[in-house]
Amino acid sequence: MIILPAIDLFDGKCVRLFKGDYNQMTVYNDHPEKVAKDFLNKGAKDIHIVDLEGAKNGETPNIETVKKIVSKSGLNAEIGGGIRSLSVVETYLDAGVSRVILGTAAVENQDFLTEAVKNFGDKIVVGIDIKDGFVAVKGWTENSKYSYMEFCKKIEDLGVKTVICTDISKDGAMQGTNIELYKNLTEKFNFNLIASGGVSSLSDVKALAELNVYGAIIGKAYYTGDIKIEDAVSVAKEVGK
Repeated sequence: MIILPAIDLFDGKCVRLFKGDYNQMTVYNDHPEKVAKDFLNKGAKDIHIVDLEGAKNGETPNIETVKKIVSKSGLNAEIGGGIRSLSVVETYLDAGVSRVILGTAAVENQDFLTEAVKNFGDKIVVGIDIKDGFVAVKGWTENSKYSYMEFCKKIEDLGVKTVICTDISKDGAMQGTNIELYKNLTEKFNFNLIASGGVSSLSDVKALAELNVYGAIIGKAYYTGDIKIEDAVSVAKEVGK
């Protein structure tokens, strides 16, 4: 299992939101590229980036920061946040990002998702954010018409290879991750599953690794000191042996 420490970007800074609420934002570092280099030094090979401003306007306002993160850390980077066009996908891939995450656009525009998968293959990741059993969209502010199981089947049939699944109720709450959800998904689907939301202890990391999920995103728990990246990487490797 790969460990993906997370950086959320806003105004070129490394921040975290509580349950997706822009009014509950904490700034952790003014230099995200230094945070990313620290991840590398502690054994991570991958990084999960979300452009919170891009999530609102569909553009790439933090592209220069993203370029710095990629070039200075050398980590395999995936990025999401309001990506709604093939040109934005290309902009990020040209900037050195390894994978691009489609969220709301994947839910609301199947033609776009189909075209993205056709053009960019396994560089396209779909983010499924779950709220009350449904796929949430538009920065978690609305529920779509799809149950998460229905949507997982839909995107698997379209050929999506990697899925990031977030239980919104767990995100940033430091109360543990939803092991039952990920167990259910790994049993029913064949895509690479990345667990996100509430990974707040090494026991969470161990439990996810034992499920043989593809990856685990570590966000707030790193910034609060509850999980050390080097320990998470070690646990993930040990369980995977």
